[in-house]
Amino acid sequence: MNSTLQFYGYHTWSNNRIFSHLKELPNDIYTQEIQSVFPSISDVIVHIFLTDVTWFGVISGDSFEEITENVTEMREKTNGKSMEEMEKMYTQLTKKYHAFFAAHEDLNCPMSVEHPHFGKLNTHLSELVQHVVNHGTYHRGNITAMLRQLGHKGASTDYVFYLYEQRQ
Repeated sequence: MNSTLQFYGYHTWSNNRIFSHLKELPNDIYTQEIQSVFPSISDVIVHIFLTDVTWFGVISGDSFEEITENVTEMREKTNGKSMEEMEKMYTQLTKKYHAFFAAHEDLNCPMSVEHPHFGKLNTHLSELVQHVVNHGTYHRGNITAMLRQLGHKGASTDYVFYLYEQRQ
């Protein structure tokens, strides 16, 4: 399997594991306010989602203005959403990523990203997907820490467990 697809597959698998784990916990855990990196687990879930939306716009070639407008719209759509509704939104976004990947033969193609504050970045599609995955991994770690703070175990989302599961 192409490494870009494999890493994105890991990202999707990890997000699904988080949702499955959260469903096993008391319902109020998702929105419970906590003194931590984020005010609640739901805020982390929305943050990861909006970042995935942002980078989908980038890899799709949208302008900074288009991406900003789309993220603002999606932020409004995520406001007050339940965990189940957010899970559906993740599923829809994942389908968009997969459709994009299927339509592109070279997942390591060069890309140029323009940002009004950071300037121009010459990179590759695969590196931007890796960023999406790394960003999600970082914040799923926040969720695990927050769950422990609330007296619950986190979900194991280590990459090696994904590899084991994929090769069974």
